[in-house]
Amino acid sequence: MRWMIAVALVALMGCKQESAEKPQQPAGEATPPAAAKKLVVGFSQVGAESAWRTAETKSIRGEAEKRGVDMKFSDAQGKQANQIQALTSFIAQKVDVIVLAPVVETGWEVVLTQAKEAGIPVILVDRGIKVSDESLYTTLIASDFVEEGRMAAEWLAKKTNGKANIVELQGTTGSAPAIDRQKGFMEVLQKFPDMKVIKTQSADFTRAKGKEVMEAFIKSDRANIQAVYAHNDDMALGAIQALEEAGMNPGKDVTLISIDAVKGAFEAMVAGKLNATVECNPLMGPLVFDTINKVRAGEKVPKFIQNKDQLFEQANAAQVIGTREY
Repeated sequence: MRWMIAVALVALMGCKQESAEKPQQPAGEATPPAAAKKLVVGFSQVGAESAWRTAETKSIRGEAEKRGVDMKFSDAQGKQANQIQALTSFIAQKVDVIVLAPVVETGWEVVLTQAKEAGIPVILVDRGIKVSDESLYTTLIASDFVEEGRMAAEWLAKKTNGKANIVELQGTTGSAPAIDRQKGFMEVLQKFPDMKVIKTQSADFTRAKGKEVMEAFIKSDRANIQAVYAHNDDMALGAIQALEEAGMNPGKDVTLISIDAVKGAFEAMVAGKLNATVECNPLMGPLVFDTINKVRAGEKVPKFIQNKDQLFEQANAAQVIGTREY
């Protein structure tokens, strides 16, 4: 009998000691929930070749920070190989979503197949791609580059009364905006037999190359240049420098129209050196992350989500310039 009492006392003391070491949860107090896992997004950007591109990067990265998203950012410096390497790294790191602004349209099949097999949705921004299986990407958020080209041509035809010898500064060879902005422009020119593109060359979307290519155009055919169509504002600003250094009068002797509507273009219009620019809005951050949230919630999103664009010219540049965010 005594040994049974002793065993009971030892057990009771053990329970009291355990209670002292591990305080009980007060009645009615809920267990705190585990911290929510941060959304991880890999963003592969073309580079920083223009003010427009810098504004797009700032918008997307800024929105990620605002929403508490862990963003892994990679600047491809204009090289597709760097982007493929970045995407491969994102897949290995098991990010939740990949955002890709592709350098060129083709050559993505292998790495995007790997992303699909890993269950990682891919959101394209500002540039499209050509793939045999469109399920390799979820959606494209961009402007209609073909329509931008049409808008530029329609404005130029009206400005020149349908008669002009035009030199064209193209964007990066093989990129969606370069292909589509030329396509839309040439579609409209078919209606105006006296409007001809007499020279065309890639200037890689940069101001320095725009100046260099324009210098070559001036040197080879100065007397015939009546208008300049640039696929982005930075190339147009480079062309303006070349024209001025050659003693020509941009905005008066030569009509210039470009695309993007960055603040530098508005400054050039106010100064009378650029005649018009077609907007291509780079402030995609909110739309990108709203779309990501829908995709992760299982909602169906359109294959193409379009940004709306408009055209600005010298007449309204001074009134609008103060509102420009990029």
